[in-house]
Amino acid sequence: MNLRALGDLVFPLALSLVGIAAAGTGGKPVTVKGYVLDSACAFTKNLDKPISADCARACAKAGSPLVILAEDGTVYWPIADTTPATGQNEKLMKFAGQQVTATGNLFQRGGSSALVVEKIEPLDSPK
Repeated sequence: MNLRALGDLVFPLALSLVGIAAAGTGGKPVTVKGYVLDSACAFTKNLDKPISADCARACAKAGSPLVILAEDGTVYWPIADTTPATGQNEKLMKFAGQQVTATGNLFQRGGSSALVVEKIEPLDSPK
């Protein structure tokens, strides 16, 4: 293989790797504590916490995205950082109706907060 042919092969690959690396930046690492509930109830019912775990699961199964509602009222939309993007209900379903601690990367735009969840676990109950 001559050098020109090798360059024609390596250059596009190098550009692709730079693009992939750049796409993974921009999020701010955060830890969020709050309730997992369906997005419709978070907005239309102005809830501070879910009505029940069963209600949150039923709404999620019907297609309503699950969100994390923090104590300060911020609604965090769990998102994927993959292409194509995938819904996050499956990841959050077992926590529906519960208080959780979630860590990940925060993205904000136009007043909305989205979270790429890296780790989520139930918040320890006060003893």
